[in-house]
Amino acid sequence: MTENTFLIAGLGNPGREYKDNRHNVGFMMIDRIAVRLNARGMKVQSKAIVMDARHEDRKLILAKPQTFMNLSGQSVQGLAHFYKISTENLMILSDDLDIPFGAIRIRASGGPGGQRGLGSILEKLGTKDVPRLRIGIGRPPGRMDPAAYVLQNFSRDEVKELSNILDRGADAVFEFVTYGLNAAMNKFNGEVKD
Repeated sequence: MTENTFLIAGLGNPGREYKDNRHNVGFMMIDRIAVRLNARGMKVQSKAIVMDARHEDRKLILAKPQTFMNLSGQSVQGLAHFYKISTENLMILSDDLDIPFGAIRIRASGGPGGQRGLGSILEKLGTKDVPRLRIGIGRPPGRMDPAAYVLQNFSRDEVKELSNILDRGADAVFEFVTYGLNAAMNKFNGEVKD
């Protein structure tokens, strides 16, 4: 493909029972981007649900890996290879326990920070230099197990704010594909809900 083609992969777990889980906020953001860009051509490819969309003069391949979170790298590696996407034109969308609910953070590289889907992708691609947009879901209350917390649905209060968060995340992805990673980081990092 060309430098105008981007792979945007949102992480989550397949299946109805996981649909509204905190861990699936990456899938939710892909769905929001797909609606906003009127994405077309849904198909299954490289163990992912894939759709095509356009923004400005850029082509976006929107992907939701269906391998379960911990094996997301299989799917992302397959898609990146098939479409000949360099890591600079790849962005991973995932939940993050260490970011307050409502905040998003964009990074150019780094470790997975305990996010096993991201860890799988970094391992399969053989580099930590993979742009990612992390969506804050906050820490679990009290002594709750983080693994149980991420597999819970968002609270009623969180659901009220979720739509705005997904829109802001989508705007950040559009900024990334149009103006580049640094522009997206400068504009969206540190910005918290109104």
